[in-house]
Amino acid sequence: MKNLEELVKELIREGFIRSESVREAMLTIDRRDFVPYIYRDEAYIDEPLPIGEDQTISAPHMVAIMDIRKGMKILEIGTGSGYNACLMEYLAYPGKVITIERLKSLYYIAQENIKRCPHSENIRIVYGDGSQGFPDEAPFDRIVVTCGAPDIPQALLEQLSEGGIMVIPVGGHYFQDLYRVIKRKGEIVKENH
Repeated sequence: MKNLEELVKELIREGFIRSESVREAMLTIDRRDFVPYIYRDEAYIDEPLPIGEDQTISAPHMVAIMDIRKGMKILEIGTGSGYNACLMEYLAYPGKVITIERLKSLYYIAQENIKRCPHSENIRIVYGDGSQGFPDEAPFDRIVVTCGAPDIPQALLEQLSEGGIMVIPVGGHYFQDLYRVIKRKGEIVKENH
């Protein structure tokens, strides 16, 4: 079994962690606290892991690539166990994370998990359908979509701030492309990763 420090060193070697703030966040927010007990021995592998309800916790490198900075307002679609929200809030503090979860059981699990986060007061978990985003708090500096979509929802594009970045997997049930979407001068630029 790897440990947290070995995982972080691996992510640095592979070029996913490129800043001290991301390294510190990954060492502070322990992924092992956000996976079901039966998967704790696999928590430090850079792969998605099951969290119940046919859902997964993202691979650690997915958050490391988001380029989150202090003071940002972030929208996450698909809270899961709360791991990404905690990492993002750690990086954005004193910013704010609004995260939406559509599955009631994961919504409750995330509520409990987020209590362990250093800045849990700056994380708002919403139960509901995230495909329409959260217009009451728009615009967002970053939008992170953790679940696949057949296309990029127009509502999310409209809620992205100028200069904002969205990461979203687009495609069918079995195959998806990861898109990085940037809003520049009102125009949408899509990069397939």
